[in-house]
Amino acid sequence: MKYIEVDEELYRHIASKTEHIGESASDILRRILGLQVESVVQDAPEEISHPSLERVSPKPVKVAKVITKMTSTAVSDFTSLIDADVLAAQKGAVGRFLFILDTVHRASPVQFEQVLQIQGRDRLYFATSKDALLKASKSANPKEIGQSGFWVTTNNNTAKKRTILSEVLLQFGTDEAQVTDIIEKI
Repeated sequence: MKYIEVDEELYRHIASKTEHIGESASDILRRILGLQVESVVQDAPEEISHPSLERVSPKPVKVAKVITKMTSTAVSDFTSLIDADVLAAQKGAVGRFLFILDTVHRASPVQFEQVLQIQGRDRLYFATSKDALLKASKSANPKEIGQSGFWVTTNNNTAKKRTILSEVLLQFGTDEAQVTDIIEKI
């Protein structure tokens, strides 16, 4: 059996769907998702990980280099602008995704508005406000890209984040090899 950490709101939602005392979270989720599983072997875990409770020795925080020169010409080579140490210090795929998008914005703030054109078939990925993304999807989990005033949906899986970032970089004229190199860093 695997264990996952969920936020309080999601936990309350799952618990509110309980139909009888003793029903497990797995049973509730199977019912909500419409999954039929005849028999599930539930092995007791040898050790339960509690990521939010684990002690992690603090690492020195490295501050990202801020690009102060704002140009009106588009930048297409972002590889040299991404500080590998700062990128590695970001928390998870979402942190790395936001960091790279922020780097793109800082390098080409004037052209960054073109990311608003990147959308899914029925999905909005970028907006200029949190509310716009939440209006399009209640589960968007919008995050601001640095201090840019642009917001991005972050509840996509890592593969989708890579696809979105790839489209952003291609819009800025980044060559395919660099795009591949950059998106693999998420």
